[in-house]
Amino acid sequence: MYDQVAQNRRRSMLLVAVFFVFTALVAIAVAYGVGLGATGIAFAVLFAGGSAALSYWKSDSIALAVSRARPADEQQYARLHNLVEGLCIASGLPKPRLYVIDDDAPNAFATGRNPSHAAIAVTTGLLDKMNRVELEGVLAHELSHVKNYDILVSTLAIVMLGVITLLADLSFRFHWLSGHKRDRDAGPGPQAVLAVVGIVLIIVGPIVAKLIHFAISRRREQLADFSAVEMTRYPPGLISALEKLKGDSSVVRSGSRATAHMWIEDPMAQTEQQGNLAKLNRLFNTHPPLDERIAALREL
Repeated sequence: MYDQVAQNRRRSMLLVAVFFVFTALVAIAVAYGVGLGATGIAFAVLFAGGSAALSYWKSDSIALAVSRARPADEQQYARLHNLVEGLCIASGLPKPRLYVIDDDAPNAFATGRNPSHAAIAVTTGLLDKMNRVELEGVLAHELSHVKNYDILVSTLAIVMLGVITLLADLSFRFHWLSGHKRDRDAGPGPQAVLAVVGIVLIIVGPIVAKLIHFAISRRREQLADFSAVEMTRYPPGLISALEKLKGDSSVVRSGSRATAHMWIEDPMAQTEQQGNLAKLNRLFNTHPPLDERIAALREL
């Protein structure tokens, strides 16, 4: 487990560095494509640095805002606070900030950059549909993500995906709407070559973002399941919770592909009854099937 934590920290720093370089390359290509020259390069580097800093320091706030989470009142949600406090004492973790999302679909996620700056958000549907031991299993799963430093990598990916998507959209607009005229006036040259490079990066960007999702999610969900059972000493609690999640057909309204990898269960529609994009969502599913996770826990 200690090796996993150290590996997650190294991957987080590497991810920030790669993101900075990739964002700078795309921004520079856009700057050259619209003829900004040296000023554009300076702006691109500053933009990439600011995006990397934002992804590290503020990505948890962005994730909570996107998910429409609100602070969980200690009086109104006493059971939630009591369970988290007990698990934190048992595992030696500082208590994270707790949030509630008004949604009937049972789900939860953890976010933050480290255990001292972490937050857990749960839906009202999860609080309503889970009994005490099931809710404890879900919360232990999310606290395991905090303890294992999974939250830093998964939270960073949200801002990174958003920035890459923004740059891709801007680049398409600049290169396709105004680029043709500029290339005809200027003729072949560095701008034309960099415009092609920019288009290539635009195509590769969303693929890179999706690969990040796959890399940070599938294996870590099962690791968090095992860590949760180690924390609660009661496998049937999490098994029962996962079975309830499997049997529930509701979809989180505030869920999106940008944040899907953070939740304990993929919040996007997975069946045709849940939504029209179910086939596409299954193609890009960031979680291992619940059946596999349940079967693995039964073997413990």
